[in-house]
Amino acid sequence: MSTTATTSPAPALGAPRVYPSLRAAWIPLAALCLAFFVEMVDNTLLSIALPTIGRDLGSGTTGLQWVTGAYSLTFGGLLLTAGSIADRWGRRRVLQVGLAIFGLLSLTVVFVHSSGELIALRAALGIAAAAMAPITNSLVFRLFDDKALRMRAITVMIVVGMSGFVLGPLLGGTALTHVRWEWLLVVNAPIALIAFVGVRLGVAPDRPEDLTRDRLDLPGAALSVLTIGAACYALTSGVEHGWAAAGTIAAIAGALVAAVGFVRHERRTAAPMLDLSLFANGTVRGAAIAQIGTAIAMAAVMFGLVLHFQYAYGWSPVKAGLANLPFVVTMLLATPVSEGLAKRFGHRIACLVGAALLALALGGLAWGVSHGYLPIAISMVVMTLGLRTIMTICAVALIDAMPANRTSIGAALNDTAQEVGTSIGTAVVGTLIAVLVTTTLPVGTWSDALVSSFFHGERVTYGILAVVVGLVAGYGAFTLTDSHAVEEAH
Repeated sequence: MSTTATTSPAPALGAPRVYPSLRAAWIPLAALCLAFFVEMVDNTLLSIALPTIGRDLGSGTTGLQWVTGAYSLTFGGLLLTAGSIADRWGRRRVLQVGLAIFGLLSLTVVFVHSSGELIALRAALGIAAAAMAPITNSLVFRLFDDKALRMRAITVMIVVGMSGFVLGPLLGGTALTHVRWEWLLVVNAPIALIAFVGVRLGVAPDRPEDLTRDRLDLPGAALSVLTIGAACYALTSGVEHGWAAAGTIAAIAGALVAAVGFVRHERRTAAPMLDLSLFANGTVRGAAIAQIGTAIAMAAVMFGLVLHFQYAYGWSPVKAGLANLPFVVTMLLATPVSEGLAKRFGHRIACLVGAALLALALGGLAWGVSHGYLPIAISMVVMTLGLRTIMTICAVALIDAMPANRTSIGAALNDTAQEVGTSIGTAVVGTLIAVLVTTTLPVGTWSDALVSSFFHGERVTYGILAVVVGLVAGYGAFTLTDSHAVEEAH
């Protein structure tokens, strides 16, 4: 990416190569934020409708787990491939193709009549979304040649994306009082269309010199998808068929073999999809690991609390959605906290504080799930402070550490880490609840015994996650530098 592009002539459509301010770039920035919002909100939009979907389609906990997990699986598995393609074929072009397919696929939900069909549709939507997520972030860098403006724009994108992730249940719950759950996906079509038009009008086409000429690493893409897919399938197969079942063992072995094959291939090929030498850089390695930890926490809590509010408490979808407001409000108000920590103490210490907050929040949930809504809400606030701190700092640090013509793959690496964590978090909490409580969600009001069993399962699950997430996110944060780069965002 050239920072001297301001001397280039304006493209035919009238979109300038770079903009002098965020206000001047409001059309492309709003379009990119809208595209990123719809990708992220689709991660959780159906979560509030899981009980309704389970009843309508006759699905149990593992089936519902795959309704959310299928999207994360294909999304996370193909992000690196999509970023690699965009750095070669053109970022704006790939984003527009992704938006068009995403919108059209969303309309096909009206033909879904079984959980298997819905899972297949969610997987297809994940593929389309993978062509959008890393590119929306990398194109933000393209809009400005001033580093401070880039940092401000990235911060806006992250807040919008994370808000979309946590607003999904609220928006979905509100909609479910008026329409069937299928409309939660149909609405993606007009949103994708608006974003498509905004990108077309406000983002300049890619120039050949801003792209890489390396060939696509198709074997690497196939191995990465196989690794993630086999690992996630192993978790659900263990619950449905037993951990000693042939299918489960085969999935575990397949994931390990594919992972080893991916590493060996990426080290030997002349044009790797992911240059593994990048992980020698502590910023890249630490940011990716920390992002995995935060995503595990967020996905597990979002999935678990949807079941908690609607089943254990018996709340309506709207009330359950409103119960997530502490996430949203804290997300919007946490900027001074996260940037203040980075400004005062640097990336490493700020993210270590964030990891400690995540562990504290999960520990609070382990105790609070059987003590009413107030301790759960307090834990949500604490968790969001940790999430906001780590996710913002790590995203900015990781993308800024990449070569100028590899911003899409850098953004893809950041998003892949989050989606891998999302897939793991959803799989872990679904698996543990199925093992500890039940594999079939009863229709109607739960008995006191089942509610008590569910609370016990949550306590064990969140207690385990508090340790795991604290260690993963803490290790990732520890490898970061003492950079105070967030100061440039003011």
